[in-house]
Amino acid sequence: MPEIERADAIVERISKAIGLGLLKVGERLPSEASLSEMFGVGGATLREALSELREQGVVETRRGRSGGTFIVSQPPTQTNTIREWFLSTSISEIRDIGDEHSAIAAATVRLACERAEAHDFDRLQELGRALVLAMTPEVRAPADSRFHIELAVSAQSPRLANAEIRLQQETVQQLWTPLAASLDPEAAAAEHLELVRAIAQDQPERAQRLVLAHIKRNIFHLIDTKLTLSYAASTESAKASSL
Repeated sequence: MPEIERADAIVERISKAIGLGLLKVGERLPSEASLSEMFGVGGATLREALSELREQGVVETRRGRSGGTFIVSQPPTQTNTIREWFLSTSISEIRDIGDEHSAIAAATVRLACERAEAHDFDRLQELGRALVLAMTPEVRAPADSRFHIELAVSAQSPRLANAEIRLQQETVQQLWTPLAASLDPEAAAAEHLELVRAIAQDQPERAQRLVLAHIKRNIFHLIDTKLTLSYAASTESAKASSL
């Protein structure tokens, strides 16, 4: 793989990790040597990737004893890419994403009821409330995905956690980018906190109903956004062809 392509892949992986809340603004990245080993690339390729992230304003490098490369902002939202996703993804494909997410989440909450510990509930409550405090779509997306990923982590199943990360990568930006009607962060946060209460009270059936309803609401939102954007695109196309 050419060096520039590998650098672009590293930029994408780091950006996705920040976008999902796995890496947070203010956090210091590992050393260049550690990152090179982690990604399996040479120092020149890694420095090219970090340079691109600095140009985007996502990271900055500070010198001195307490220096390093720090995350300073969320990656810019690629609105055109997200719009194209909606236009090219069918309603049946969106529903299929919902079916998979429902299956993963149903297993996750049942295992969380069995395996989650007291400190997990405190952390999940904190993450649930974080969504209300997020003021922009760029911040709401990682706040939302971090809650769901931490929920999967509390189930103590690495495979479920990895599946949740993949699903969040696929749709969380689409959920919160206001291309059509916007999601209500207070309503979403309330659903998160109600779900945490059900798990803390060891109510797997109730937790399952809550998480399935939550995912169903999100899928309906994605479908509504797709229909709105598809109608707008077809209208623009018809106007252009009539000129």
